[in-house]
Amino acid sequence: MKKITVYCGSNKGKNPIYASAAQDLATEMIRRDMALVYGAGNVGLMGVIADSMLSAGKEVYGIIPQKLVDIEVAHQGCTELTVVETMRDRKWLMAERGDGFIAMPGGIGTFEELFEIMTLNQLGYIQKPLALYNVNGYYDKLIDFLQHSAEQGFLHQAQLNLLIIASDPIVLLDKMSVFKPKHIDKWEVK
Repeated sequence: MKKITVYCGSNKGKNPIYASAAQDLATEMIRRDMALVYGAGNVGLMGVIADSMLSAGKEVYGIIPQKLVDIEVAHQGCTELTVVETMRDRKWLMAERGDGFIAMPGGIGTFEELFEIMTLNQLGYIQKPLALYNVNGYYDKLIDFLQHSAEQGFLHQAQLNLLIIASDPIVLLDKMSVFKPKHIDKWEVK
């Protein structure tokens, strides 16, 4: 894994721990000589992780739709800034370019990206590690809901087991580095 696609908030959240966690993740990615692929924002947690990576001289690949460039949220310091037409184009290019995916705390856009990658992995369009960076228990209720969905027979436990969850960036990236893609032939509830 050399390029990590990070999904995260265009806000910093109310608790400063989220911005600190973005810096911690960047620090560990820098230590491992990784590059960042992200949504190219200069605001919120997106701006924090990009600025941290760039200040260390690491590559940052930003992908953003023209509409967001027009409202001046594009990070102009990216190593490479790719402007696309739609959010759909942005998400697909981010999925193609990343060797693995991390969902940090974020809002509805982050949730959408998380679930899209889960779906692409399930259907075999990609086979790349996907992780929840569960900072300050941010994703605890979502994890509980996903487990509930599996218990109710709507989400397969085999798919849920592919989701890497950790609150420490070292543990998170260690688990991602040993990820072995698993093709699951049947998605039947047993």
